[in-house]
Amino acid sequence: MQLLDHVSIGVPDLDVARHFYDAIMSALGAAKVYDLPHALGYGERCTPQDAGSTYLAVYLDQGLIGDNKRHWCFKAASRAQVDAFHAAGQVAGGSSDGLPGLRSDYHPGYYAAFLYDPAGNRVEAVCHLDG
Repeated sequence: MQLLDHVSIGVPDLDVARHFYDAIMSALGAAKVYDLPHALGYGERCTPQDAGSTYLAVYLDQGLIGDNKRHWCFKAASRAQVDAFHAAGQVAGGSSDGLPGLRSDYHPGYYAAFLYDPAGNRVEAVCHLDG
């Protein structure tokens, strides 16, 4: 069961966010589904014929992000995609909050990397597959 239909992340500067999210979503193989003056969308939107998809919306939002523990975790098809996510995010203005690697305290094959987007939102990519 896929629990989430879509999630939204707020950012104060959509032009800066566009560069970052285009880079990390491309590294994960997620297509851009819309690019509007006030929002970006990645992934696949659900339809009556396919209700199993998930997508990410990035919205223009001037609200304070501040320090918190929330983050958004994206599935990666391989450990190489996790590595690419982390590298692409740093090149595109993000900062590392955890290098790619195994997090065996979650489970023995949990391979993940963590980034802060340029606005301070925390994002993660994870691959649950061994090898």
